[in-house]
Amino acid sequence: MISYIKAYIIEFINLCNEMSPYLLLGFIFAGILHVYIKKEKTVKYLGKKNLRSVINAALIGIPLPLCSCGVIPTGVSFSKNGAAKGASVSFLISTPQTGVDSILVTYSMLGLPFAVVRPIIAFFTGIFGGGLTNMVDRTKYSKKTTELSNENQSQTKFKRFLNYAFVEFLQDISKWLLIGLALAALISVVIPDDFFTTYINSPLINMLIVLAASIPLYVCATGSVPIAAVLLMKGLSPGAALVFLMAGPATNIATMTVIGNSMGRKTLITYLTSIIGGAIFFGLIIDYLFPIDFFTSFIISGDHSGNHILPHWFMITSSIVLGLLIINGYIRKYFIKPKSLNTTTDNMKTIKIKVTGMTCNHCKMSVETNLKKINGLNIINTDVSAEEVEITGEDVDLKKVEETVKGLGYEYKGVINL
Repeated sequence: MISYIKAYIIEFINLCNEMSPYLLLGFIFAGILHVYIKKEKTVKYLGKKNLRSVINAALIGIPLPLCSCGVIPTGVSFSKNGAAKGASVSFLISTPQTGVDSILVTYSMLGLPFAVVRPIIAFFTGIFGGGLTNMVDRTKYSKKTTELSNENQSQTKFKRFLNYAFVEFLQDISKWLLIGLALAALISVVIPDDFFTTYINSPLINMLIVLAASIPLYVCATGSVPIAAVLLMKGLSPGAALVFLMAGPATNIATMTVIGNSMGRKTLITYLTSIIGGAIFFGLIIDYLFPIDFFTSFIISGDHSGNHILPHWFMITSSIVLGLLIINGYIRKYFIKPKSLNTTTDNMKTIKIKVTGMTCNHCKMSVETNLKKINGLNIINTDVSAEEVEITGEDVDLKKVEETVKGLGYEYKGVINL
């Protein structure tokens, strides 16, 4: 038992050292994208029910570092603010599969072929899903100009960049990143190296098994990479690994529920059809049209760092920095509560409501932005961990508040007695 624990700890540390430098670089790019690419500016490129809007949505979504929980409120907001449903679905499919952070981590652990293939496949599956949605959707669209942004403009762009890259975004993915690393290390220690080649030596069966496990469960695009790397070392086919990298981040039960409730059953069907069909289709292409060594040669005898030019000390330092940033994120999230903005007057009242389903800072931003559109209503504070939203305003229309919250895919649980 002690030997297994020791092997597990060593494997976990090795995986962290492998990912950390590229994760930190990915966070930097994520912060830049967040500061300089505004949602209200992108809606105008997504508003028409045509192929161009679908392609634009896929191109916008691919570099954005949003996981499936964070992409849902963003995609639903796009849809409610003038984006065509096909464009929204294209965004919902392409975005969670990849991002600047996960592309860099994919390169670090799986090599250049997988790093190139992931965004290309995300692009084509997004276009397919968006185009299919446009074919079955009968909704007529009118241009809207509602502002989606909820940035604190008093902050400098540099401060907003730092806060998003190393606080908000890190808070959003750290939990699932750690879970992915923990599972990858466990698989590496427990499963024999020849498991898939000995017991499940069929690429298609590998894909179906991985798909069945991936669809209902949640794993972020970055957290899926170490798991896929370890599974490849255990003999999983490259095509099946690709299925996991696609379906794992893009689908889970919560995501499917929100899409079905917010955008309709037909949209949910086209969404799942595109992801499942695209995963199997591209997985079969990789397994049967490309030599296996093209995708597996990068992984040598379980040594994740064997092909890297980064010095070992730099990787260790990056892991330490990443660990400190994660600890800082949890301290800020659970022990340092944001201060409420004192904007009340004698004619205004404060109400605290219970909202479940919020999981990240993107959820918080989406709820705040959309509730602020209700006349006379201001958001004072949103506490994601406590699932509470404190609002202030004159003659607060709780019916509209409930409709707005439910329209974003969250659950409105009523007023909390103060």
